Amino acid sequence: MEKINEIFENQRQFFLKDKTREINFRKKQLIKLLNLLKKNEDKLYEAIYADFRKSSFETYATELALIYHEIKLAIKKLKKWTKIRRVRTNLANLPAKSYIMAEPYGNSLIIGAWNYPYLLSLHPVVSAIAAGNTVILKPSELSENSSKIMAELVNNSFDKEFFFVQEGDAKTAGALLNLPFDKLFFTGGTVVGKIVMRSAAEHLSSVTLELGGKSPAIIMKDANLKMAAKRIAWAKFLNAGQTCIAPDYLLVHKDIKEPLLNQIVKNIIGNQGKDPKESDAYTRIINQKHFDRIVSLIDVKKLFYGGITDKKENYISPTILNNVSFDDKVMQEEIFGPILPVIEFEDINRIIEVIRKRPKPLALYLFTGSGKLKNEVLKRISFGGGSINDAVAYISNSNLPFGGIGSSGIGTYHGKHGFDAFTHYKGILFKANWFEPFIKYPPYSNFKKRLIGLFLE
Repeated sequence: MEKINEIFENQRQFFLKDKTREINFRKKQLIKLLNLLKKNEDKLYEAIYADFRKSSFETYATELALIYHEIKLAIKKLKKWTKIRRVRTNLANLPAKSYIMAEPYGNSLIIGAWNYPYLLSLHPVVSAIAAGNTVILKPSELSENSSKIMAELVNNSFDKEFFFVQEGDAKTAGALLNLPFDKLFFTGGTVVGKIVMRSAAEHLSSVTLELGGKSPAIIMKDANLKMAAKRIAWAKFLNAGQTCIAPDYLLVHKDIKEPLLNQIVKNIIGNQGKDPKESDAYTRIINQKHFDRIVSLIDVKKLFYGGITDKKENYISPTILNNVSFDDKVMQEEIFGPILPVIEFEDINRIIEVIRKRPKPLALYLFTGSGKLKNEVLKRISFGGGSINDAVAYISNSNLPFGGIGSSGIGTYHGKHGFDAFTHYKGILFKANWFEPFIKYPPYSNFKKRLIGLFLE
């Protein structure tokens, strides 16, 4: 606790020196981070493989490449993002000029998640640095090897008064949350998200919560089944289903359910082979606690495909459950693993109403050829983000805001949205001295009231 307090206080003092407000300083730090990661890619690959047998290809494609893109984008756009922006001045304040100025919040705490340990830790770090904040990063202790290599690389390369990685468990996170950070950014589950929110309230800190939830994929009978199956099989079983925006369950029109499921199985075999346990394209569950939880959700009576497990290796094969209902155990919590429950339907309007009554999902995916239905779903269902005729891949578009709504999160980031998440925008009015309206000063009268109405309404 003494060490944590010291680092926080040093970062607070460093921020007050205004060094992080300099654009060149921010760019230099981003370039340093980019070069550091690229130079040590092999170490990063080794660490994450030790955590859950994630291949170097998948680590690069789903984590490092996205971080590299985010850094390069921030460096390129930083001057534009930080530029003071002039806006229109209303009639009541003339003669004057109005501006919006971007400024950093100050000291930021980022709590990362284990399922994509580099992406979900360093991606928001890029945004925080670009916006001019100091950073303490607390990676998840569950992906211990990935956490260790991030701490080693960052703490040996950056001044800790600016950017520091603090390893530790929930007690460490609790100690950090007791400190009056200006910005809290958390990625993880809803239960811990509420704790972070309470800490933010205690210090009146700005907060961004990236949570989760049960994200549905709706497949209509006019969908391109071959393409839908291919994209769903990839999106669901990527990282062994340990993806916050993976399709948590399928809602499939009954007329095309069987052919769709057969196509998904065909793609699973094409992606991970007949024995995914031997495939370098299939990861393991992070630990035995999560393994046991996921296995408990498999109802063997509803098993359509897969269901093979190995506790010694925390291995669960790609699994499909058929004829599932909303009352089943697997539908009561976010799965966060390689189990795909399938619920059939006939009436899309009923399905829309069911989703609307459930907690708002982080993502939603709709597979259809109907523009009318697409508009209907997008208009009536509230969710964080998603895709039409695709799944998961939308996260790679830095022009789109990424985040949840309600129980799936608060706030967004990625690209300019990430810069905004770590930035306070203050409005400034520059007023001329050669005129001052008499109507705002006493004595008041009905005539002045009418004039005020003309200027303000």
